[in-house]
Amino acid sequence: MDGQSIELKYGHGKVKLLLDKDFQYDILEPMSVEGLADPFNAVIESLEHPINGVSLSSFGKIKNVAIAVNDKTRPVPHHLILPPLLKKLHQMGLQPQDICFFIATGTHTPMPAEEFERVLDAEIVRTYPIVSHDCDNRDNLKYFGETGRGTPVWINKAYIESDLKIVIGNIEPHHFMGFSGAAKSLSVGLAGRDTINKNHAMLTDPKAIMGLYEENPMRQDVEEIARLVGLQYAVNVVLNERKEITKVLCGSPVDVMKAGIEETKRTALIQVDEPYDLVIASAGGAPKDINLYQSQKAITHAAAALRDGGAVLLAAQCPEGSGSASFENFVKDLHSIDDVFERFKADGFRIGPHKAFQIAKLASRVQIFMLSDIPSDLVKKCFIQPVNDLDQGMRLARQTINPLKRIAVMPRATNTIPNISTHSIDR
Repeated sequence: MDGQSIELKYGHGKVKLLLDKDFQYDILEPMSVEGLADPFNAVIESLEHPINGVSLSSFGKIKNVAIAVNDKTRPVPHHLILPPLLKKLHQMGLQPQDICFFIATGTHTPMPAEEFERVLDAEIVRTYPIVSHDCDNRDNLKYFGETGRGTPVWINKAYIESDLKIVIGNIEPHHFMGFSGAAKSLSVGLAGRDTINKNHAMLTDPKAIMGLYEENPMRQDVEEIARLVGLQYAVNVVLNERKEITKVLCGSPVDVMKAGIEETKRTALIQVDEPYDLVIASAGGAPKDINLYQSQKAITHAAAALRDGGAVLLAAQCPEGSGSASFENFVKDLHSIDDVFERFKADGFRIGPHKAFQIAKLASRVQIFMLSDIPSDLVKKCFIQPVNDLDQGMRLARQTINPLKRIAVMPRATNTIPNISTHSIDR
């Protein structure tokens, strides 16, 4: 039968769906933006001309520097960002032993030394001290009191005690933090578990949604944590679908964040006039679909474009499975969505189980079909219907969705912000 071939990223490869020629569909994806012709030089220029003039030399005589970098789950082009930054720091008189890298893992498993080259170039790994954060090692954390929202602030002690504290990252939509980037690498990436748990417990707030910044309680809590501990400088980038740099932003973390949000909204905010019946989505390939813990974000973004009773058909390889032992332990004895809600409320907020809560919340409103490498039994425990290929997922969607008329394809769901009339997005 003739049809329309749809190709989606899946891990480091691609998968295809043959859609019946009688179906019409819309493509929802960020505006295509060309990568910078000379990204390396763009980093140099941004360091020389930071936002509002807040340069590295603004902080006086510096004896040591701490640089927070994201872990293997984030596609940050460190190989382009770090050499100009390090050159600048060396010009200020700092030696390699004065500059320490901190891998901002948040609640993810700390990275062993043999994996550091998955994040940083081999030359950096050989030359500079590197620490992988451990949110559960209280001896390596320092307490700074509470935020106005009651979050206890425990942050990596060695990082905080450095003269100059820098965060490196990329700015993009985030499914409940509003946007990733800047201070989040510190306030979540280098925080203690108690800090992250309390902050992330705000995800049940109706304003903890993608696309909101000023009104998002979680995001503003993150900003307050950064102010409390004295974060000084950020180097962040905006990336296109090919993970190429389209914008480099240097300066104070708040200035960088606000400028990055404007650029991200310009390309990622998609107006949807009417909700869809089915959204066929990809998390965007590796590393965004490294596990279910990360891929859940794509489900949230896709569901934002759906009517109640619609369905998401997601392609996410998840070679590392669920990505969270605590998540798996939480769902293993549960039999219904209501069980998830009841246990989550009874146990209190915990990182890991919060993913089960988020997925259950979505599954209570829409159906979820998923192509992945995760064992089918585990996928089903998450109230997601596993499929062997996208064509099978489409057949199931046709059997269960009535009517099935409006279809959208989201090739990069986690980087796309569907905005329909029921949403409130910062303008």
